[in-house]
Amino acid sequence: MDPDDRPDPERERRALTGLAYRMLGTVADAEDAVQEAYARWFRMPQGAREAVANPGAWLMTATSRICLDVLGSARVRRESYVGEWLPEPLPSSVAAMFAPPASDDPLDLVARDESISTALLVVLESLTPAERVVFVLHEVFAVPFAEVAEIVGRTPAACRQLAVSARRHVHEGRAGIVSRERHDEVVRAFIAATGTGRLDALVSLLDPEVVLVSDGGGLVSAARRPVLGPDHVSRFLAGIIAQRGAALEWSLHDDGDGLTVAFGERGTVDAVAAVEVRGERISRVWIVRNPEKLRRWNPEG
Repeated sequence: MDPDDRPDPERERRALTGLAYRMLGTVADAEDAVQEAYARWFRMPQGAREAVANPGAWLMTATSRICLDVLGSARVRRESYVGEWLPEPLPSSVAAMFAPPASDDPLDLVARDESISTALLVVLESLTPAERVVFVLHEVFAVPFAEVAEIVGRTPAACRQLAVSARRHVHEGRAGIVSRERHDEVVRAFIAATGTGRLDALVSLLDPEVVLVSDGGGLVSAARRPVLGPDHVSRFLAGIIAQRGAALEWSLHDDGDGLTVAFGERGTVDAVAAVEVRGERISRVWIVRNPEKLRRWNPEG
């Protein structure tokens, strides 16, 4: 093949970052994984690179294997993380940049959108590293099992079993979730109740077994352990709002699964909250306050 006709491997960087983000949960880790994949590519002798018929597929394989290794050590690394760890929420503009290849299948479009939601990424944290990599490759990026098998070093049959197990865990973790329309109605009611400071209105929206998890990464104030029950959760939320008073600013965003809420002051976002709604009430609240995970929500500088 004429060198001028070969695809430019740099064009794959954005899609690879989206792939790695879904596997690892933060853009920083995803970018590191992709950068390492490119480093391996350019360390290859020129003749070896020229012999690769599809550089994009080679880079996807390398990135996925790196992510598999990172996931294997993630649990150890997170034991030293201060407080609770949550995946990094993405503004809609960034999420759109990291979208998988387009599909005409409406079901594929739904899966693609939901694949960057906080709710799904939290569920993916419960999978084994191999399950997560197989799920992202096959269910989100539609990579055939034969290719997935080469990437993860297992047989196609084993990969199918991993996919079945991953889908079962995801289904169980997402069982009882209300429709997108109802979810967004509850989010708007949640904002209204939180803004008024009326604890009774807020409590009425919370499931009796509601759990709130906040991630400050040891850099800002956040609950070190999950907050349990409507009373404690409502008071925790009211406290966050009361600290800002009239200076509070908030805006609604789409994380692929439903509306999320960005809070802040003077144009700077310092918290992003996502909720899970089951049985008409909020069953989970996730609040990311770690500034390292909010860089893409704020202008440079």
